Amino acid sequence: MIKENIKPLIWGILIGAIGLLIVIFWTGWVVTRGTAEAEGREIVKEAVLEQLVPICVAQYHQDPNKVEKFTKLKDKAYYLRDDYVKESGWATMPGSESPVRGVADKCAKQIIALE
Repeated sequence: MIKENIKPLIWGILIGAIGLLIVIFWTGWVVTRGTAEAEGREIVKEAVLEQLVPICVAQYHQDPNKVEKFTKLKDKAYYLRDDYVKESGWATMPGSESPVRGVADKCAKQIIALE
């Protein structure tokens, strides 16, 4: 009698375990290492940009030709504005030789929003 019940019990446990794994991964209760690392990198990137964009905007405010450059920036197509911010030097952080990736786009959006 016990041998007759073991096979369905094992199949039930196996199917239940597989079903449970599917549910917990699908709902996001469990995250793989790769996903966690990717999300962590994205959070760090956003945090760094959040700190650097105000520096870019401050450099715009210190530019003696900011009114003229603002007009040129405003006249540019939205997808070219980040290039103009890079050319103007506002996205290059003090002590750095080149602009930080991602800063120019967000900086351009904030400068345009100042209007």
